[in-house]
Amino acid sequence: MLRALSLGALLLMVLAMLGLLVSESLFSPSPIAIVAQCMAVALMVWARVTFGSPSFHASASPTTGGLVTTGPYRFIRHPIYTAACLFGWAGALASGSMLAILLGALLFAGALGRMLCEERLVAQAYPEYREYARATKRMIPHVF
Repeated sequence: MLRALSLGALLLMVLAMLGLLVSESLFSPSPIAIVAQCMAVALMVWARVTFGSPSFHASASPTTGGLVTTGPYRFIRHPIYTAACLFGWAGALASGSMLAILLGALLFAGALGRMLCEERLVAQAYPEYREYARATKRMIPHVF
């Protein structure tokens, strides 16, 4: 059941990003949006490099090789979802359209769904995850 919910949340994220792209709200000439999106790309790359070998699982299945708690994972549990949300929201807010804001909300809802499913699956595979989750926030250090 969790894997199906996770797939649905991933689909929601993809549709939201495609909606932002099609509505011409994903990219902006705004310097603030560009800086935020560059930061999002840097966070994504840092997280992927830290995580190691390709490990994308559409259903958010736990990876083998142990729990990763270094790099950006020292500060937040979900840097890749954080990067996706930052990238999408930078464009949505720069656009300012209601459709873009709605799509940004859908992007966040999908990311949150993925995170919740993934956390349960990872906690089942790695009992030490519970302590790690108590020590780190999901997306914003010391906040959320």
